[in-house]
Amino acid sequence: MKFSFRQIILPAVTAALSLTSVPAAARDPDLFIFLCFGQSNMEGFPGLEEMDKGPVDERFKMLAAVDFPDQGRTKGTWYPAVPPLSRPRAGISPADYFGRTLVAKLPKKYKVGVINVSVAGSKIEVFDPEKVANYVETAPDWLKGAVKSYDGDPYQRLVDLAKSAQKDGVIKGILLHQGESNSGDREWPEKVKRIYDRLLKDLDLKANDVPLLAGQLVAKDQGGACAGMNDIIDKLPETIPTAHVISSAGCEARPDHLHFSPVGYRKLGEHYAETMLQLLKQRAAKIR
Repeated sequence: MKFSFRQIILPAVTAALSLTSVPAAARDPDLFIFLCFGQSNMEGFPGLEEMDKGPVDERFKMLAAVDFPDQGRTKGTWYPAVPPLSRPRAGISPADYFGRTLVAKLPKKYKVGVINVSVAGSKIEVFDPEKVANYVETAPDWLKGAVKSYDGDPYQRLVDLAKSAQKDGVIKGILLHQGESNSGDREWPEKVKRIYDRLLKDLDLKANDVPLLAGQLVAKDQGGACAGMNDIIDKLPETIPTAHVISSAGCEARPDHLHFSPVGYRKLGEHYAETMLQLLKQRAAKIR
């Protein structure tokens, strides 16, 4: 006898999620929050297609990381997750269809919220509080401007917003898409671990409860300019046991072979969501 997704996975996911501790009375245990950070592909290459502009499921929210004057959004406030989610002039990113896919496949009682703090063209060092100042000092003016929008410390902005969001819901995972500017950097996994560990500490989170989902760069099958970096990204779980690599295979790229097309972003976001759903299913099985 064959069983549907809802007959097998959804009950398991529901069981796992219902066991989340809720120490704060005002916190909604059914609001699942995901922290997103990285460079341009997580920020979202500028340009939105009509199919991405329309209304989204009201269960999918975004916490504004900066002010969005044109969209009437204020930093630190929740809004419907209509793109752009990171910065006023960005396009869609993996975070968009990650959230859309989750709310489509999770039971109706659950909501998804994302916080996206990303800096196009930046190395992973921009998220290291001990290195960001020196890194930005020699950066081009356009990158300095992006970092300035986060008061000079993107990491701290992410933490501050995450702490605020913890009053509203439960952080369930961290999404990363970065590496083009660190292409070939064999120390990248250790650099990511330092940031991940610090996030866990600063937000009083446990690694087993908050996995890190790291996406591959534009793949070889799309002529990825930095596809070789995927070999390094693939090794991240050796350094961070709770890290999971998200495949970019088949995700369409733009002609620059660095950024994904809207079609590619949608597919990559779905890959992130599929992995997260499987992790929830596995956690439910372990609890049983």
